[in-house]
Parts: sequence; structure tokens; C-alpha cells
Amino acid sequence: MTDNGFLTDLPLAGELVATGFEGWSPALREEFEQHSHDGRVGSRLLSETSRVRVWEIRLAPGERWHAHRHVLDYFWTAVNAGRSRQHTHDGTVREVSYSAGETRHFTFGPGEYLLHDIENIGDTHLVFTTVEHLDSANPPLDIHGGSDDRPERQA
Repeated sequence: MTDNGFLTDLPLAGELVATGFEGWSPALREEFEQHSHDGRVGSRLLSETSRVRVWEIRLAPGERWHAHRHVLDYFWTAVNAGRSRQHTHDGTVREVSYSAGETRHFTFGPGEYLLHDIENIGDTHLVFTTVEHLDSANPPLDIHGGSDDRPERQA
């Protein structure tokens, strides 16, 4: 993959709990390869115009949304409080606590991206609204091929 130095400037949330792909199963690493250009950044596309895409992620306890790639400027807002675990393409793992209404904004330069997954490790549903800006430095990724809208349940 490309230089990940820009990741240090992103407003990544949470506590760093692992580095160097520690704890990553072979299946998880394979998923990141398979979804390395998956632009479905949410489990349901709520709206799309010529300027924005509005997504929802809704995860029950133990559910996760597979690896996906952010290339567009975007922001997310936590609809309710909750906790997640996220694996990031640089081999880090973070655990994050959210409060209702918490919002984070991301901006990407040409060629920059964030490839990660999200798993609900809390005991309540985890719900986010994500808004992507289609007029970003990078072209939008395809969102209409291959991926379905259902989150995966952890075994």
C-alpha cells in the first residue's frame, strides 16, 4: 500500500490497543485485501445527490461492517452512545467510545484514503450517519458492485 504518513493527521478516534497487525486473523487480512477498494462506507445508502452521499451504519451488539475505503472528504455523527473496535489498514486496532451527537470530520488529499472496518463491542445498537462530499480531491469509488447491505455478525 502507499505511504500512510497522512493517517497521523486524521482525527482517528479512540484508544490504540494494537499495532503491527497484532491479533489479525488470516481471514481478516484477506477481507482487507478483498475490500481494499470497496466504497460502501455504510450499511445503507440513505440518499445520494450530485454533491453528497448520506449513509447509515446500524450495528447490533457483536455485528461488524466489513473493511471499506474512504477516499472522499466526509464526516460521521454518532446517533447514540456506544463502543466499537476498528482495524485500520496500517495494522493498528483502536477501541472507541462514542457519545450521542459526537461528530468527526475527515479530509483527504489526492491519493489519500482510510481503509478500516467497524465492530460493535458494546451492549446496545451502534448507529452512525456518514456524509461523503462528492466534490473531494479524489474521485468517488464504485458503490454498486458486489457488496450487500447487511452487516456481518461475529462468530
